[in-house]
Amino acid sequence: MAIFEVADQVPWWVGVTGAKGGRLRSVAVGGRRRCVRWQQWLEVAEAKGVGGGRNLSSKRAFAYSSQKSQLNKPPLSQKTFFKSNTKDSLISRLCENKNFKEAIDILCKQKRLREAVQLLDQIDRPTASLYSNLIKLCLQHRAFEEGKKVHTHTKASGFVPGVFICNRLLDMYVKCGSLGDAQKLFDEMGERDLCSWNTMISGYAKMGKLGESRKLFDEMPERDNFSWTAMISGYVRHDQPKEALELYRMMLRHENSKSNKFTVSSALAASAAIPTLRTGKEIHGYIMRIGLDSDEVVWSALSDMYGKCGSIEEARHIFDKMVDRDVVSWTAMIGRYFEDGRREEGFALFSELMRSGIRPNEFTFAGVLNACADHAAEDLGKQVHGYMTRIGFDPFSFAASALVHMYSKCGNIENAKRVFKGVPRPDLVSWTSLIVGYAQNGQPNEALKFFELLLKSGTQPDHIIFVGVLSACTHAGFVDKGIEYFHSIKEKHGLTHTADHYACIIDLLARAGRFGEAENIINKMPMKPDKYLWASLLGGCRIHGNLELAKRAAEALFEIEPENPATYITLANIYATSGMWSEVAKVRKAMDNKGVVKKPGLSWIEIKREVHVFLVGDKSHPKSDEIHNFLGKLSKRMKEEGYVPDTNFVLHDVEEEQKEQNLSYHSEKLAVAFGIISTPPGTTIKVFKNLRTCVDCHTAIKFISKIVERKIIVRDSNRFHTFKDGSCSCGDYW
Repeated sequence: MAIFEVADQVPWWVGVTGAKGGRLRSVAVGGRRRCVRWQQWLEVAEAKGVGGGRNLSSKRAFAYSSQKSQLNKPPLSQKTFFKSNTKDSLISRLCENKNFKEAIDILCKQKRLREAVQLLDQIDRPTASLYSNLIKLCLQHRAFEEGKKVHTHTKASGFVPGVFICNRLLDMYVKCGSLGDAQKLFDEMGERDLCSWNTMISGYAKMGKLGESRKLFDEMPERDNFSWTAMISGYVRHDQPKEALELYRMMLRHENSKSNKFTVSSALAASAAIPTLRTGKEIHGYIMRIGLDSDEVVWSALSDMYGKCGSIEEARHIFDKMVDRDVVSWTAMIGRYFEDGRREEGFALFSELMRSGIRPNEFTFAGVLNACADHAAEDLGKQVHGYMTRIGFDPFSFAASALVHMYSKCGNIENAKRVFKGVPRPDLVSWTSLIVGYAQNGQPNEALKFFELLLKSGTQPDHIIFVGVLSACTHAGFVDKGIEYFHSIKEKHGLTHTADHYACIIDLLARAGRFGEAENIINKMPMKPDKYLWASLLGGCRIHGNLELAKRAAEALFEIEPENPATYITLANIYATSGMWSEVAKVRKAMDNKGVVKKPGLSWIEIKREVHVFLVGDKSHPKSDEIHNFLGKLSKRMKEEGYVPDTNFVLHDVEEEQKEQNLSYHSEKLAVAFGIISTPPGTTIKVFKNLRTCVDCHTAIKFISKIVERKIIVRDSNRFHTFKDGSCSCGDYW
């Protein structure tokens, strides 16, 4: 015989309770005792004047099986559960009086889940509400083990849960990542509602098990917006945007389906991921027709779609129309400008954000600081740092790592170190930024020192940080040390060598002229050499004049990226150094035939928050005459000090005097000269160049630093060169 239980108001049994402490006798219908539905029982109870009937009419009923074996209850030991203190005195008294339900209720309110579940065994047949509260608490704490125990207890106690509690159990299993238990319960459920199906579909979709999710989706008897959105967003989240849009179109054809803001937002995200601007605009039109165009979630998704599809102006138009722009919207729009190379607009929008009263978050700061690093905008980075300090940023956040990265990339390694020292527990990004910063700024010993400190700190290095370590060895010429680190990646740290590691070790060996070892590693490496490895080998061949190996490296690069002018220029320079001008002519002819154009070298310097850009031989600057006159005077002083122009790479059919003149007006020399005449004596000059600085400019700037008594920092495409008193931090090894 099955009997029914009511949440909260009655004990587990629904027999009739009389005045003597007593049990409600089971309702007799038709001369024999039988089970009746809750509503029938309620009507009979009220007709017979049973107390509490009206108060129970709104409560749900849950079935128990009366064919339950008696639970084996261990004797309760209060000392096991509770300490003797004021806080637990009430619970202890409740347990002494066997009021376990009330004790569990208090423990649940106090979030003491484990103790509450332990007490569950002291109750023969807990109420549905008790089970429900415990499962809810397990769900909140993602406490799988405790949730499993509660579920097991329901079976042992004979409790037959209704669809509501089953759904709560399903949700608990799914959110705890136990889809196997969830599926088993789902299969056992005698009754399922829309919530049951949606919970399973959403759970599988979020875990990336889209096959299982789609199978359930296709099988479910009815669908609502949540069903469609869960499936569509699952496809988007796991990089299947085409399937997401296909399902979205199917939904639009479904007569009973109507999109809500979450559905269209997922569809817009799919359009952005492909990306397909046309589809995104179609969805935009649909949004306007169904009246979702006033929702901020939709506006944000629209702006994101237009931005990722390359329509920045449309994205900004949507952004400007948003009424309640939150920090996420601001951060996304600022980031789009930086990604599109429109740094001035990105920085301007960030300034607008700071004036808006909305507080930037760590994602905002990290995005802006990374943009400052990419564009070497240290002054702006310092302003952002100052603002972060004033509002009190979290030193544990990755914004702190972005600060270390920004200062390192801008050549201010001292500030990078200062910020790093202020981070309580530096993450791997901070360590990597500092180590790479030291390597690129000509301080390889410091780079390796900090790597050893990282190992002592217990932080596990990853493959990225070893790129920085090997680069430090390369820039310093620590060949044997670099080889030792290379082998330790696999043998000591259990990591796999990546293509970047191989490129670094080849760079290290080639620069040192150890080509036999380099070729041996190339021939034995498990993956196909990439363009970075061949470029490193070609660079080493340029230093040591290895024509044979240079040809091999160049041929490999011509296959991988035939449009890259750097390969042609480097090969031509190797031939020029060897006096093989006919080969130089062939390389240049090949460039002309293939339409390959040399990337123009340009340098820039920031003076009083204004960036000045120079090309080779540039005469467009307002102070061009003054710059050229100053360089002419410097050239005479430099020759007096022993400077000899390196004309090896200049066209062979040009007069020697013209060769020297061509060298005199390289972009970095123009930028350095402008910096000197535009700043007070003693001011550090910082110049940035898009290409690797040439040998002659490197030599010339060493002389200039000594003559004008200035510290001159040049960041080229490879590293920082700090010139002071006639020498460079790279030790002429770059």
